[in-house]
Amino acid sequence: MNTPSDDTKKRQERNLTLFGVLVVLFVFVGMAQSWNVSLAILNLCLISAIMTLGVNIQWGYAGIVNFGVMGFAALGGLAGVLVSMPPVAASWQAGGPELLLGGAIIMITIVLAVFAASRTQHLGRWRFWIIVGVSLTGYFLLRMLVDPAIEAIESINPAKAGHIGGLGLPILLSWVVGGIFAAGAAYVIGKASLGLRSDYLAIATLGISEIVVYVLKNEDWLARGVKNVNGLPRPVPYEVDLQVTAWVAELATTVGTDVNELSSIIVKLCYAGLFIIVLAILLWLFETALRSPWGRMMRAIRDNEVAANAMGKHVTAKHLQVFVLGSAVIGVAGAMLTTLDGQFTPHSYLPLRFTFLIWIMVIVGGSGNNFGSVLGGFIIWFFWVESEPLGLWLMDVITMPLDASNPLKMHLLASAAHMRLMTMGLLMLLMLRFAPQGLIPEIKR
Repeated sequence: MNTPSDDTKKRQERNLTLFGVLVVLFVFVGMAQSWNVSLAILNLCLISAIMTLGVNIQWGYAGIVNFGVMGFAALGGLAGVLVSMPPVAASWQAGGPELLLGGAIIMITIVLAVFAASRTQHLGRWRFWIIVGVSLTGYFLLRMLVDPAIEAIESINPAKAGHIGGLGLPILLSWVVGGIFAAGAAYVIGKASLGLRSDYLAIATLGISEIVVYVLKNEDWLARGVKNVNGLPRPVPYEVDLQVTAWVAELATTVGTDVNELSSIIVKLCYAGLFIIVLAILLWLFETALRSPWGRMMRAIRDNEVAANAMGKHVTAKHLQVFVLGSAVIGVAGAMLTTLDGQFTPHSYLPLRFTFLIWIMVIVGGSGNNFGSVLGGFIIWFFWVESEPLGLWLMDVITMPLDASNPLKMHLLASAAHMRLMTMGLLMLLMLRFAPQGLIPEIKR
C-alpha cells in the first residue's frame, strides 16, 4: 500500500520527468535547427506560461470562465506604447489639452451617473432615464470637444506619427502599467458581468475583448491603429551594438560561430532571463496564495458557491477580486510580448492565439495546478511552432518515392502548414483520453 509520502515522491518524479522532456525538446531544436530558433520559442513559451497562470488563477482557483484574454493582453501591449515611446510634441500642441479635458469629462460623467444611481432608487422608472440622461449628456459633450482634437492629431505626419506618443519612460515600467490597465478594465467588466451565469460570462468577456481590440484598431490617435507602432525601446542591448564589442567577437571566435548569430543569441538569453524572473516571482506568489486560507476559500467557492455563501463568504466580491488579479497578470504578459516584439500590432490580437490557445494550455497542463499551467504553456506553444516544420518533414518523407512534379506530392507539401491545427486537435484528443485532468492535475489537499 502506498503511503502519502510515496505518492508525493512519485508525483514529483513524474513532474520532473515531464519538465526534463521539455528541456530535451529545446536542446533537440537547438541542435537540429538553430539555437536562435530554440531560444525564440523559449521566450514565447515563458510569456505564454505567464498568461496561463493568469487564466489558471481565475478558472482553476475560482471557476471563472474568462474568454477575454485577448483584450487584456492587448491592453498590456498598449501600455508598452504609452509608457515607453517618446511623446509627439506637435500632436500634444494640436489636441492634447482637449484630450485631457475629455478624460476629465469622462470621470465626471461616471461619478454623476453613480451618484444618480445611488440617490434615485425611490424614483422607480425615472431612475433609469436620469442615468441615461446623465450618460448621454457626458457623451455628447465629450464628442463635441474631442472629435476635432483627434482629427488634428491624426493629421500630423500620419505616415510616421499621427498619434500622441508616450511618456518616454523605461519600457520595463510598462509591464507594471500593463497589469494596472488590465486590472482596471477587469474591475469595470467584473462589476457589470460577474453576476452572470458561467456561459453568459464567457460570451460577455469574449465580446468585450473584441470591443477593446476594435477600439485599438480604429483609434489612430492612441497608438496608430492598424498602422502599428514600431521601434519600441528595449530593456536589453541591440544586436548591432553587441557585434562591435570586443568580448562578443572573442567569444564568437572561441565557440566557432558567427558574431551576428552569437549577438542574437545573447539578446534572446537576456530576454529569457527577464521573463524567467517574472515567471518565478508570480509562480511563488500564486503557490503561496494557493496554500493560504485565501486559496482554500477560493477553491471552496469554486466547488460549492451556495455552501460558501452560507458560511458568510461574499462570493461575488471574491470572484471580482480573483478576476482582477488574473487579468492583471495577463496584462503584464501582454506588455512583455510587445516588449519582445518591439512593436505594437493591434491586428495581431486574434481569439485563436490569445484566448483559446491559452485555454488549451491550461487544460492540457492541468487547471488548478500552477506548475501544470506552466507546463501546458510550454508544451502547446512548442508544438504550435514546431508542428509546421515537422509536418513538412513528415510529408517530405512520405512523398519521397514520388517525382518532384507529382501533383499529389506538391499538394501534400503545400498543405504541411495545416499540420499545426491537426497537431493541436490530436493533442487534445490524447489528453481527453489518457489524462483528462491534465498532465499535472490539481492536488487535492
